[in-house]
Amino acid sequence: MSKLRVGILGATGMVGQRFISLLENHPWFEVVAVAASPRSAGKSYEQAVADRWKMTTSMPEAVKNLTVLNVNDVKTVASNVDFVFSAVDMTKEEIKAIEEAYAKTETPVVSNNSAHRWTPDVPMVVPELNPEHLEVIEAQKQRLGTKRGFIVVKPNCSIQSYTPMLHALRQYQPKVVVATTYQAISGAGKTFKDWPEMMDNVIPYIGGEEEKSEQEPLRIWGHVENGQIVKAESPLITCQCIRVPVTDGHTAAVFVSFEKKPTKEEILRAWKEFKGLPQELELPSAPKQFITYFEEDNRPQTALDRDTEKGMGVCAGRLREDTIYDYKFIGLSHNTKRGAAGGAVLIAELLKAQGYLTTK
Repeated sequence: MSKLRVGILGATGMVGQRFISLLENHPWFEVVAVAASPRSAGKSYEQAVADRWKMTTSMPEAVKNLTVLNVNDVKTVASNVDFVFSAVDMTKEEIKAIEEAYAKTETPVVSNNSAHRWTPDVPMVVPELNPEHLEVIEAQKQRLGTKRGFIVVKPNCSIQSYTPMLHALRQYQPKVVVATTYQAISGAGKTFKDWPEMMDNVIPYIGGEEEKSEQEPLRIWGHVENGQIVKAESPLITCQCIRVPVTDGHTAAVFVSFEKKPTKEEILRAWKEFKGLPQELELPSAPKQFITYFEEDNRPQTALDRDTEKGMGVCAGRLREDTIYDYKFIGLSHNTKRGAAGGAVLIAELLKAQGYLTTK
């Protein structure tokens, strides 16, 4: 089977680098084009990144000598690829425009960016939770005037530390959720080397993050109606989002009440048995066990558990009854693997499996 040719928009940034790392030796996809800002264009990828490579693994040999293209030269980039991953660092309006420009060249866009998360006919997908939302792609193509070009986005990295656990319990109708997320510095595209102020420090504010964490799960749980995603009305979610001195891994402390209160045993069984379409299809990046529960009181921990299922699984622990809400628990997900680039790669695998991604 010939591999689909992939371009990465914003390839020199942290999420772009994670895409490069995750796609090395991928069975279905091959990175053939890297694009970034005009100041990087014309250089080899290795020269453009230089000492800013932030992954713990080495830069793949296959990309070192690729010439970085100007991300704004849409036709040139699009002519070399079957689809693109987008991780560009621009204003929201610029991102909206450039992603639509790529889609209109009949080049599908799988985006890590937030710009199109609330565009009514753009599906925002966690493949295990709402793959049915992909059906709005046909309506989006009609709006864009395309035959194979479209945009799909992934949600905010923080919500994946708790939303999957709640999704697995939807039969019990969660009605109120209080969540505090403790978010790693890589979520801001940083390492301790370039953000030393985060050492021995906690910052109780991340711009725009609380609104995203409260609203995006409702879009995930929404439904398709007349070619658009209509968000769910419940549960009521309130969040606080805090930056903590951790390299990778977003942790969530969650309180939840249900319309139909389950037993602890029912919750644990639902988490253990939950599977989604990626598991059924055995997609290359899909975790075999999507939700892993830890019995130990001091787990999950970022350093020990963020790489569960190669960073594509989500972790839970400390489930217990609460004195005000029905239950409380701790969640954890790897924010740059499951939460960002890895989640987008899994979306692309699902799109390919369902026939949305093909060779040009």
